[in-house]
Amino acid sequence: MSQEKKYISYAESGVNIDANDQMVDRISSSVKSTFGPRVMDLKNGFAGLFSLDSDSKLFKKNYDHPVLVACTDGVGTKILIAQQMKKFDTVGIDLVAMSVNDMLVQGADPLFFLDYLAVNKLDPENVAVMVESIAEGCRQANCSLIGGETAEMPDIYGQDEFDMAGFAVGVVEKDRIITGEKVRQGDIIIGLGSNGVHSNGFSLARTICFKQQKLNVTDKIDSLNGRAIGDALLDPTKIYVRPVVKLLEDFADTRPVHGMAHITGGGLVGNIPRVLPSDCDASIDKNAWQVPPIFDYLAQAGPVEESEMFRVFNMGIGFTLIVDPAHADAVMQNLSESGENVYRIGEIVGGSGKVILK
Repeated sequence: MSQEKKYISYAESGVNIDANDQMVDRISSSVKSTFGPRVMDLKNGFAGLFSLDSDSKLFKKNYDHPVLVACTDGVGTKILIAQQMKKFDTVGIDLVAMSVNDMLVQGADPLFFLDYLAVNKLDPENVAVMVESIAEGCRQANCSLIGGETAEMPDIYGQDEFDMAGFAVGVVEKDRIITGEKVRQGDIIIGLGSNGVHSNGFSLARTICFKQQKLNVTDKIDSLNGRAIGDALLDPTKIYVRPVVKLLEDFADTRPVHGMAHITGGGLVGNIPRVLPSDCDASIDKNAWQVPPIFDYLAQAGPVEESEMFRVFNMGIGFTLIVDPAHADAVMQNLSESGENVYRIGEIVGGSGKVILK
């Protein structure tokens, strides 16, 4: 007598196609909320379509020699705190910010964004929250979320584990690409305030908070106005696209911005040199802005030497602009009127391509 065959399903292997379908339905409105007139909404398409038609009705501005600019990045170990907090409504903003702020350095205007999300088990509700936060980041950056991928991989990721990556494409007029080659002695360095730790240095921050201090993510810290340490660390990366793009448009005739830097891993001392000529240094006044409390806490709880803090973290400055001194005050006023916390943090002096903290 033959035994009846027992069939195995994809779901029994750990991948739920039905959950994926539910997730797609839930995120549809979030994704479409980022669409502008250049997005070609192809239902059930296998790829996103974005029109480069130069029709003035579609583009806010036309380009004579458009250059596409592309960036990719992740969020790093910050996602482990989101995982512990079960709080997924900010990491998507981080994901978008890390790419669009990078392309902004070259003067590029973001066009569209793609995301990749890998999970242990697809929870439609949690994934929908993550994608909505990505969409929120895109709205802040004035770009469209035109595609993405969610992969359920139980044999690679442990229970509740996930990772995410993002890919952005922008555009800049060829003769308006900002490279730093125009930076010269006497230029003024302007800093834009950060929103906290942003998305870099979390391996050190987590070691201090959760291994050395043995905190729980929900523990409240007096010096952080009684906030839970997890909430303070999860403050999303600030997106600088709208104010800086507006600035570049407002000063299109004089072009006073000679160089810019997104202050990510490496801090001020590691990122500003990327746009310095070999015969120039950036002299930074550490007292020109108030360092946010989260950095004071990390430095004291570590303890961490000041030089290491400035080498790892943004220390309260998330983006810098190096500008012609004749236009520095006007540039600062423009950025301030856009709602930014603006600081005059230093100047360009003769040297060998490094940052000097004073």
